[in-house]
Amino acid sequence: NMKKTTLVVMAAGIGSRFGGGIKQLEPVGPSGEIIMDYSIHDALEAGFNKVVFIIRKDLEKDFREVIGNRMEKIVETAYAFQEVDELPAGFIKPEGRTKPWGTGQAILACKDIVKEPFAVINADDYDGKEAFVKVHDYLVEEHPASDRMEFCMAGFHLGNTLSENGGMTRGVCSVDDAQHLTKVTETKNIVKTPEGAAVQSEDGSLTPLEASCPVSMNMWGFSTEIFDVLEHGFAEFLGNLADPMKGEYLIPTVVDQLIRSGRANVTVLESKDKWFGVTYKEDKPLVVRSFRELIDAGVYKERLFD
Repeated sequence: NMKKTTLVVMAAGIGSRFGGGIKQLEPVGPSGEIIMDYSIHDALEAGFNKVVFIIRKDLEKDFREVIGNRMEKIVETAYAFQEVDELPAGFIKPEGRTKPWGTGQAILACKDIVKEPFAVINADDYDGKEAFVKVHDYLVEEHPASDRMEFCMAGFHLGNTLSENGGMTRGVCSVDDAQHLTKVTETKNIVKTPEGAAVQSEDGSLTPLEASCPVSMNMWGFSTEIFDVLEHGFAEFLGNLADPMKGEYLIPTVVDQLIRSGRANVTVLESKDKWFGVTYKEDKPLVVRSFRELIDAGVYKERLFD
């Protein structure tokens, strides 16, 4: 199916988390590949035929050198810029705010560039192959006409998304019998346990969670209808801004409102693949080893794009 579908890669947060340099863009593959190379490779294999990178203007030069220029040779590539002062008419940036406004603003930055159904991923997550295939196939399917927007989300098994090196924040999902998302509960400090997973509280006590429960890794499938929703929602968010320095306009919050108001169905597509990423510096050796194992198992070539 050659229907056009775009992969949107959220990379505007890159460079901030570890301070100095673009640590999220360090090589993890044997021929200098970064995590994003594997994600884009899997997306193209699944049938996506355009890639849009959301970045900050000040990172454009570095970003193009590390990955952008390489991708332009392989796939139609475009850039969208997420900037802290890119605000709707009537709003000005709060004095002293330096941080962009979160994933909702990031997607909104693609409004004039993305004209087809699209998937969204985080730049520094490895999501495995299955989710790309399922999200792509969902996006190219005809959905029965209804008064609701039809979106999708990759649901990973919680146990497949944890780090050995510390607690993780995960969007724990509730799903109904129709496989529709009913709620995402942002849950902090989830740790790996011999039984699977648990939430660790301040005092160290553990509350077990099902290792198989679906979690969101911010991998979504949207139609272009989401842009109007985001545009109105962002202005509303800024109008009611509680914390001008830290407040963020986030996709899970937007999706939650759409679900609760009956304006959208979000189908959860199960992936049993292992997620990995570099949340803690200590995660990197494991990520390198994981790619090595995938290459040895024949999942990827030694030189990914040869």
